[in-house]
Amino acid sequence: MLFDTHMHTRFSTDSTMDIEDAVAKGRELGMGITFTEHLDLDYPKPQAFIFDIDEYFEAYSHYRGDKVLLGIEIGMRGELAQANRTALEKYPFDFVIGSIHVIEGIDIYENQFYLGRSKREVYGQYFASMLECLSCYEFIDSLGHIDYIARYAQFDDPELHYSEFADYFDQVLATVVAKQKALEINTRRLDQPETVKALIPVYRRFAELGGRWVTLGSDAHTPQDIGRHFPLALEIADRCGLRPVWFDARQPHYVKL
Repeated sequence: MLFDTHMHTRFSTDSTMDIEDAVAKGRELGMGITFTEHLDLDYPKPQAFIFDIDEYFEAYSHYRGDKVLLGIEIGMRGELAQANRTALEKYPFDFVIGSIHVIEGIDIYENQFYLGRSKREVYGQYFASMLECLSCYEFIDSLGHIDYIARYAQFDDPELHYSEFADYFDQVLATVVAKQKALEINTRRLDQPETVKALIPVYRRFAELGGRWVTLGSDAHTPQDIGRHFPLALEIADRCGLRPVWFDARQPHYVKL
């Protein structure tokens, strides 16, 4: 079965999607769905991007089944590894995404993260943070949206080109392989041909270094974005020699179409 493994409902600060609408959209598409609400501890804005996990499970558990799973997206920061581990360990999540959103107390969505700095400097810091977190977040299942910074970077060409950052990419991808984690193909930006062109060498290199698994996630915040660009994501995985998987009770399962 095909699963969209990355989406956000009202438990995430940046979403108002109702679970009923998401479940209905998954049913319409004949696709499984995994909810992955944002948990970014110590976020720069008080009370943003945190939620009551007990309430989450209480509200959503009766929707849970073969086609509806409950996960979480962790905002990884090196200094918060133990706090994140503690926050997760008592809950029966199906899937945990680890993502880089905040570096040195600044959300990389913010313009101030880029002011007066070169692309090499900013992206180098992004990769360094990712590498640090991969070393201590052994409890994640998949590394989320490796190209997240390209959504917001203030450069003429914000794309993450493998040829431009091969040294950084190789360290990160080799660590994902060594930790036996999946790498997400986040479909949010796949409507941009330049993004697809930039990402294919990254996923191909992941396979060359021994990577096997990718998870597919729309990063949907609205029902209409669930499953968006999945045919293209499946094509990218196939072209790069990678196997799409989804997680149930933290165990990977191969996508069967």
